[in-house]
Amino acid sequence: MNDPIVPRELKIFTCNANRALAEKIAKHLGKELGSMRVERFADGEIDVQVTESVRGADCYIIQPTCTPVNENLMELLISIDALKRASAARITAVVPYYGYARADRKSSPRVPITAKLVANLITHAGADRLMAMDLHVGQIQGFFDIPVDHLRARGVFLDYFLKNKPKDLVVVSPDVGGVERARRFAARMDAGLVIIDKRRPKKNEAVVYNLIGDVKDKTAIIVDDIVDTAGTLTVVANKVKESGAKKVYAVATHGVLSRDGVDKIEASALEKLFITDTLPENRKQSPKIQVLSIAHILADAISRNHDGRSISEMFN
Repeated sequence: MNDPIVPRELKIFTCNANRALAEKIAKHLGKELGSMRVERFADGEIDVQVTESVRGADCYIIQPTCTPVNENLMELLISIDALKRASAARITAVVPYYGYARADRKSSPRVPITAKLVANLITHAGADRLMAMDLHVGQIQGFFDIPVDHLRARGVFLDYFLKNKPKDLVVVSPDVGGVERARRFAARMDAGLVIIDKRRPKKNEAVVYNLIGDVKDKTAIIVDDIVDTAGTLTVVANKVKESGAKKVYAVATHGVLSRDGVDKIEASALEKLFITDTLPENRKQSPKIQVLSIAHILADAISRNHDGRSISEMFN
């Protein structure tokens, strides 16, 4: 069987959502960002022009669909269309944070599955492949009719805590849905596992009913993928502390931290929250929040994909 033909030139582009991350990725790859203009008409419509040749190139467009979600999503879709019409050989949408991911099923009657709708939009815009970091649920990969590389940020958190490993460590899953994520983290840290039995009376509000496991006199690390308003995280952190934990830390790939999320973190029992730079660092700063970069992971994935090498080997 013949090897696939790899397009001759690698080009990295970005829109406006997180240019700092795109610049880090390009630096890791030893590349300059491609030239593309993303502006607005007077009425707010998005105006995109690729201002260099991409004919026959292997193009990667880096754009998390974060706040303002709809603006950033449309920038991504229009940029993909521009690259396609400019005769790019292959277009990969690199979406470090995949917005609308929490609308992944019909949780009640007459509601949309918006994560699937966004997948359709990206595919029909002309993307040949998607790269995303820590999708909210793995099933989103199946919403796409193009290949999806589901990358993991777990390694950057493990590197930090393995170098600064506390004694009597326990890993906490903030809900039943996150058990597998927390279990994998606990296995790598050789730590125990605690599960929180949580309910949501309404959106962005959580009530903890039970704590399954022992945290007394231990250092706890809460492992999650998204911190939005920080309501759930801080409720869980306070419950873990009240149950006897010596110290409580948290790690989450996507630090959305909307509304008064940072204030909640500062007022909580958390010692520190570790997030990554999948989202731009333009939020309120706090000494309790530390940002770790995942640029090298995305850069390695892009390099491997361009060269036709395995991406799954990165996480073995």
